[in-house]
Amino acid sequence: MSESAFEAEAGENTAPAVPPSEPEPEYEPAAPAPLDLPRTPTGDAEVDARLARLADADHLPTDGHVAVYEDVHQGLRDALSALDARPGPPAPPPSHQHRS
Repeated sequence: MSESAFEAEAGENTAPAVPPSEPEPEYEPAAPAPLDLPRTPTGDAEVDARLARLADADHLPTDGHVAVYEDVHQGLRDALSALDARPGPPAPPPSHQHRS
């Protein structure tokens, strides 16, 4: 192989010089904006109050949403647990007529 052929092959395998890229512009997130989603009343005042609290997240940056969502979630769990804790109908009185 001649020296000129080797130089031609070597030239083909080298990458062309790439000019340095311009620095990327700084990313600025959009300001918080309300989603204005309609909330249909459930008929339970406690649940409706918790769901209304979701609107607080509309005016917070994204990293502030977690605290609102966790608070609402906990409140809804408490409301469901309270349904389980409500007393049912009274138990019938025990019968003491055991005779042998």
